[in-house]
Amino acid sequence: MTQSQVRVRIAPSPTGAPHVGTAYIGLFNYVFARVHGGQCVIRIEDTDQARSERRYEEDILRSLRWVGLAWDEGPDRQSERLPVYREHVQQLLDSGAAYRCWCTPERLEAVRQQQRQDKAPMRYDGHCRYLTEAEAKAHGDQPSVVRLKVPEDGSTVVHDAFRDPITIEHGQIDDQVLLKSDGYPTYHLANVVDDHVMEISHVIRAEEWISSTPKHLMLYHAFGWAPPVFMHMPLLRNADRSKISKRKNPVSLRYYERQGYLPEALLNFLALMGWSMPDEREVFTLAEMIESFSFDRISLGGPVFDLQKLEWLNGMYIRQLSPAALSERLLENARAKSRLLDDNAYVDAITPLLQERLRTLGDFQDMAAFFYDTPLAYDKALLLPKGRNPREAVKVLTEVAEVLTRHAGPWQDAELEASVRAYVEGAKWPGRDLFMTLRTAVTGRTASPPLFATMQVLGRDLCLSRLEDAVALLQK
Repeated sequence: MTQSQVRVRIAPSPTGAPHVGTAYIGLFNYVFARVHGGQCVIRIEDTDQARSERRYEEDILRSLRWVGLAWDEGPDRQSERLPVYREHVQQLLDSGAAYRCWCTPERLEAVRQQQRQDKAPMRYDGHCRYLTEAEAKAHGDQPSVVRLKVPEDGSTVVHDAFRDPITIEHGQIDDQVLLKSDGYPTYHLANVVDDHVMEISHVIRAEEWISSTPKHLMLYHAFGWAPPVFMHMPLLRNADRSKISKRKNPVSLRYYERQGYLPEALLNFLALMGWSMPDEREVFTLAEMIESFSFDRISLGGPVFDLQKLEWLNGMYIRQLSPAALSERLLENARAKSRLLDDNAYVDAITPLLQERLRTLGDFQDMAAFFYDTPLAYDKALLLPKGRNPREAVKVLTEVAEVLTRHAGPWQDAELEASVRAYVEGAKWPGRDLFMTLRTAVTGRTASPPLFATMQVLGRDLCLSRLEDAVALLQK
């Protein structure tokens, strides 16, 4: 390996809040590049038109900078390189490594239902793969996708830097869609083309992608390209060893920033999730990690994302700060969370909601406190309607947060109420219980001005932050 060979990438998808897993994988890519004098590229994998949003991209980039990670090139967006992917798909079609598929969603669902009934593997049945030239031409300009032609026999061997060779039989691999009918590539095609075009030498990613690697290797072979070195990092785990998820742990980087975790402590914690220092000490800086780094010390044992360990580590970092430095951090955190009472426009927005309740002008500050106080001091019992348990409440609040996150219309009370009521119709909780829990999560109180008018004034970010805080409390 020469220094000029090393090029790695961080490749987040802008489909939601910035995830700790992105920082975890990003950290090891960044450190590996720095150790070998190479380059770290960031690219935005935004080919999912239905879920990708520019605001998520901005949040991800800001959070990666906050946590202390940098990059040498990018960000590049896949949505801006569609002609590149279409050109490469045509190469695969011309060489016979891929084929067009005109199967309708209805036909594909019928095939899946039959496979369920027969207890057969769930995979595309190859219908369009075997069409004659005349049958294919008969479809004319009808919408189609392009699929990878996976060999019917044999196997592919995945060589991973951390593991013994992994053999996967081709009978287990679907004829993966490469280009969707809307002209956008799927992850698999865009990932391989981009890694080659960007000259990525080492792909450092989570182990959940091991099962997809044979498809990627087939694409490298079809194009006649040498594949990069694959390094699949162990997944972050919940305490029950399941993959880390927002239903069991706060996973948003913004949550940890709001709660006052120091970015250098969070990076230190993420490093410990998959690696250890040669001298086994647990508190170390990013620079010290780079100085001592070797992949020989990677542990594949499924690291548990232990919040108590993170809190301990964060306390260690706080106590290392000088009083002046700590004061500055505290003020930065407070400024990020609060809106000042001298913000006239904000007071003007709150006053109509409280006017009918005010007895004196002095009542305003107490009644309006929840418009300013972040985080709220929740009474856990108030978050739970009678007869409900924390697990149910976590599920409901998480799903409501997802509804509000997807809410694309104006952040106005009527539109918000319509979105939440549409969710209530399919929920197992009655509306009365759900709205009480939502009100408490958003305001910290069971009695407040009209809920959705209050949410309008609080704004999208603060409402979603408070829902995340309430869920985190219920998970404890």
